[in-house]
Amino acid sequence: MNIVVCIKQVPDSAEVRINPETGTLIRDGVPSIINPYDLHAIEAGLQIKKKVGGKVTVITMGPPQAESALREALSMGADEAVLLSDRAFAGADTWATAYTLSRAIKKVGADIIICGKQAIDGDTAQVGPELAEFLDIPHVAYVKKIEALKEDSIVVHRLMEEGYDVVESSLPVLITVVKEINEPRLPSLRGKLRARSAEIKKLGIKDLEVDESFVGLKGSPTQVKRIFAPELKKDRKIFEGTPEEQVQKLIEELRRLGCVL
Repeated sequence: MNIVVCIKQVPDSAEVRINPETGTLIRDGVPSIINPYDLHAIEAGLQIKKKVGGKVTVITMGPPQAESALREALSMGADEAVLLSDRAFAGADTWATAYTLSRAIKKVGADIIICGKQAIDGDTAQVGPELAEFLDIPHVAYVKKIEALKEDSIVVHRLMEEGYDVVESSLPVLITVVKEINEPRLPSLRGKLRARSAEIKKLGIKDLEVDESFVGLKGSPTQVKRIFAPELKKDRKIFEGTPEEQVQKLIEELRRLGCVL
């Protein structure tokens, strides 16, 4: 079973900075972590490997510093790691990112592809589904449990607003996972030592045989046009009293403003 886990190195939420000219995140020199949802994706891949055997390959796209995220994944137990790094990939939106990842996965080969449901920097939840479309395979989003895995199919629980769906899919398949699926393991000392010296395969634009007009900032259909901080308003009111009294005061204020009859 070839299991591919796509991860992303994201800026520490307290250190996010934006390039005002390009509208993209500034990553160089910014403290980074593995996207939290992707830790659950790594754990899901490792649990599948434990049950049915196979190999877990972790892939990320990013600057050279993203290698540290891959080494952390290796220390958790992943078998191989692939870094897609090239200046031509910089500034990619979700579409261009998914396209680039798809070209790498076609080279690696995969029966199951696992992604975190979304990244905490962009919060779009688009890369997983778009990646499945580029690969022309089925996908199931928001997976909270893997119920059964056979040689040619998988049964999962998909988290919904009022419960969950039970979905069966043929393989190969892409799933995106939510935090309810598992508790990510901590790296062992042996894992850390192995990861420190492990070889990480690096692929650039020439290695992937991509259409260069589809990658990076110039290949991105969506681009940020303007960035601004919301204007702070100081005319706030705090209503005190019991919950019932607060509600009544809120209704009266809304009536005064003409918002309700």
